[in-house]
Amino acid sequence: MRHFVRDDTLFLRGRFRAASTGINGGIADVTTVLNHTVSRDFCDEPQRYLELLAARHGLFHEYFGLLTAVEMRHLCVLQYDFITVFITAGVTNPTPPVDNAPHTINIVVHSREGVCDAALLETIVTATGAKARALHDLGYDFPGTTTDAVVVACERDVPGAHTYAGTLTEAGRRVHAAILYGVPEALARHQGKVRRSGPSFFIYSRYGGDHWVEWVKEGCPYYPCHFPGQRCDYCYCPCYPCADEELGEWVESSNGGRVWGCAGCTLLHVPAIADYVKRNPEATLAELKRLRERL
Repeated sequence: MRHFVRDDTLFLRGRFRAASTGINGGIADVTTVLNHTVSRDFCDEPQRYLELLAARHGLFHEYFGLLTAVEMRHLCVLQYDFITVFITAGVTNPTPPVDNAPHTINIVVHSREGVCDAALLETIVTATGAKARALHDLGYDFPGTTTDAVVVACERDVPGAHTYAGTLTEAGRRVHAAILYGVPEALARHQGKVRRSGPSFFIYSRYGGDHWVEWVKEGCPYYPCHFPGQRCDYCYCPCYPCADEELGEWVESSNGGRVWGCAGCTLLHVPAIADYVKRNPEATLAELKRLRERL
């Protein structure tokens, strides 16, 4: 899975089996999941608008899409082992009562491990429950907004698919924890209580005790972790886990699973390559490696 933001749109690209409650949703094999920011006075027909947006990006059929009035700079990305969750959140159109404001809570869940169709649907239930609890804990008297949507995607053709995704399962408890933590963080950014210039990235860490850590490049105490003059735009790597054994390796984690270890990889820290990825966010890993060889 690759993810990036371009032109007010979050893109997830890969080979996915996915379920969506959003526009023209359902269960399907898709290559793209997107979440796009519209204007606050948006009044177009959503499905037609999304079709035109997808076509402009060369997408025609194999995609699921969501719309929101929340800016993508308020996006929160949370990684918990094999689960990654993407959240944009606004609560100005609660239910009940209903008003005409456009904000919504959109949640995209990605699993790099396989998930059967029934568990994809159960993940939507788990995600919705976590969102409702997060809002309750914040003091809101409603479980969501009138336009909330969830997309759940997993890597296609991965052996050993998860068959359940309730909160007692390995997949479900990670999804629940990420959303319970992420919804308040996403709301805080949209409401101006926390200010960031771009999307926020969080990692679930077990170092020094289980906790969430936000990666912020400003004032990083480890800079430079590789070489003087390195670029840190992609310290939270959009290719992770790339599984390219020239760049890293699978290692045993403290909880008995396996995680992709790439602490020695400098590919996206090379200034010319970081600039190239910014201009061409869909560039393949092979393309970036060839570029490095030419530098």
